Amino acid sequence: MLNDWLYIGIFILIALFLPAAAIFIAAILSPRKPNKIKNSTYECGVETVGDTWIQFKVQYYIFGLIFLIFDVESIFLYPWAVAYNQLTLFGVLEALVFIFILAGGLVYAWYKGALEWI
Repeated sequence: MLNDWLYIGIFILIALFLPAAAIFIAAILSPRKPNKIKNSTYECGVETVGDTWIQFKVQYYIFGLIFLIFDVESIFLYPWAVAYNQLTLFGVLEALVFIFILAGGLVYAWYKGALEWI
């Protein structure tokens, strides 16, 4: 029992030490003589002309979120593909239900126009 708590204590110490060490190293290696060029934001080397604030349509964010959701959920299909030969009928049906739920979400997003780019 004590051995398990020792591992947890070691992980907590590592979790506290690594960020503290990164902050300490950044404080040591940071520029000592700040000036306008060192403190400026790097924007691909090109100075901006005109208004730099642009309002994006919310559909771009929704499109990105939908991509992220389906991309991450497709990873959940990998264990079923690896263990396909060992699955019972219940496992195969469970995978099919998961795929139908994903397909239903895709059809719903398509119907609502969330996949329209412009």
